[in-house]
Amino acid sequence: MAVIEIKDLHFSYTAEEEVIKGMDFTIDARSTAIIGQNGAGKTTFAKLLKGLLKPTRGEILLNGTRTKEMTVAMLAKQVGMVFQNPNDQIFKYQVLDEVMFGPLQIGMDKEAALGKAKQALETVGLSGLETTNPYDLGLSSRKLVAVASILAMDTEVILFDEPTIAQDYAGKERLKEIVLQLRNQGKTVITITHDMNFVADVFERTIVFASGKMIADDDTKSVFLQRDVLEKAYLEQPDVMKLCTELGWRESFLSIDEFVSAIQK
Repeated sequence: MAVIEIKDLHFSYTAEEEVIKGMDFTIDARSTAIIGQNGAGKTTFAKLLKGLLKPTRGEILLNGTRTKEMTVAMLAKQVGMVFQNPNDQIFKYQVLDEVMFGPLQIGMDKEAALGKAKQALETVGLSGLETTNPYDLGLSSRKLVAVASILAMDTEVILFDEPTIAQDYAGKERLKEIVLQLRNQGKTVITITHDMNFVADVFERTIVFASGKMIADDDTKSVFLQRDVLEKAYLEQPDVMKLCTELGWRESFLSIDEFVSAIQK
């Protein structure tokens, strides 16, 4: 399990405006969702964690090591990131080559990389498409190719940027299973998303960003019960919670399963 410490983190693209404005928190073993509207600083934070950007002040420590002292190549062995748009990530002409690329780049031998790639493709439901050109697949499947390419690297930290984009119900359920599987393997799983229902169904902890600051950090249910926080971040409760409110229930539920179980009782 990785421990990620965020200490007085600041970042600016220009001297005139800060995008990240002094964040302090620690990411632990819990699966964690980071939510907030566009411009809140979520994707910038992800790039800082991945080492694609360097803090202008403060620091990120990964297992006690300052990430600004690590190269992108060093971080790649520990932090895997699935980009929001798979077209920004995919460049090989065959699915298998794409999924093997990451493992080979971080030093796996070819046999190990092949084994990890095949296992990852099975996990995302794309076995049998190894020789297919990724760009002959639909956006949903290309997203799963990108997911597989990161799973195959077997990093300690996995960061998903908007994983449910272009996914239907079955795709979202598969992603849910993948997150839970990674969590059970002791991986540190983080997602950046606008999909509140996915957050409610899957993630143990939720952090809210607004205007470059962290304004809430708690277990997911507790965060979604803080209506003032959600309003400040221009977010809404998950659908099941909104339904509970509309029906006048005293208790709120995060998932449909919880809600149905309560009705049955």
